[in-house]
Amino acid sequence: MKPRKLLVPCLAVALLGACSRPPPAPTEQRPEPQATALRDAVNAPLDKAKGVQATADAAAAQQEADIDAATQ
Repeated sequence: MKPRKLLVPCLAVALLGACSRPPPAPTEQRPEPQATALRDAVNAPLDKAKGVQATADAAAAQQEADIDAATQ
């Protein structure tokens, strides 16, 4: 009877001893950015507005030049 009483705890210790934590992931590599689509979606209207502003500034400068030429 004694060997059976020792067999179960020995097997449990052996099985639990075989389990180990997985190795930690390497931290030297930077993760790839995941929010590029979101960033592009936010920046697209801003870039478009900057282009429109440049066109409006150019038109205003041309209008000022035309007024100055007409008054002289």
